[in-house]
Amino acid sequence: MSDVRDVTQHISQRFNAELRHLHNQVLGMGGLVEEQLANAITALTEGDEQLAKKVYNNDYTINALEVSIDEECTQVIVRRQPAASDLRLIMAVIKTINDLERIGDEAENIARMSIKITGLTQKHYVSFIHLSERVREVLHGALDAFARSDTDEAVDVIRSTFKIDDEYESLARQLMTYMMEDQRMIPVILNLLGSARALERIAAHTRNVCENIIYFAKGTDVRHISLEQLEEQTREH
Repeated sequence: MSDVRDVTQHISQRFNAELRHLHNQVLGMGGLVEEQLANAITALTEGDEQLAKKVYNNDYTINALEVSIDEECTQVIVRRQPAASDLRLIMAVIKTINDLERIGDEAENIARMSIKITGLTQKHYVSFIHLSERVREVLHGALDAFARSDTDEAVDVIRSTFKIDDEYESLARQLMTYMMEDQRMIPVILNLLGSARALERIAAHTRNVCENIIYFAKGTDVRHISLEQLEEQTREH
């Protein structure tokens, strides 16, 4: 009987180690995505073409990580046939790496558009920089919540992403005004607007990451519900 218990414990320990490795892989991928986003924003606001090229040349690393982690998840499912919270963790990992890969794509888009942005003054960048700072904050907050399975922080980040939506709309209106004031700047400002739109999409993917955290930690699917319903459901659980 003791041999059976020893084998069972050994299998359980190995399974837990595999789950921890998956968890850490996501955080490693998240760190790379944060770096890509920071570099893309710097490339745009400082006109650094070499840094922009570094961002879109490094995008393959994030893509490769997604494929690798996804394959590892598949192998764990086949090998361990996990149930309940363990399966939820693996599903949350699969969904999260997809959103992180999409965030990496948006950072690449910002880097590519940054090369086409020239001749703007500081006034054109002020609101964009503020928006980019807010987006970087929520992404970092989401990864921190993932690291600690912190649903309270996940809800706080989701709440902040909705505020980012409003901030993006305000910036879009401002940039439209600049284009009407000087039609020669329309092509350049359109690229800045496209970069702002990429930031808004990053916030949306960050929201998805937080929804995955809540699903894993509480077993509750909070997609496609209002913020008020989300707050109520997380309090109940």
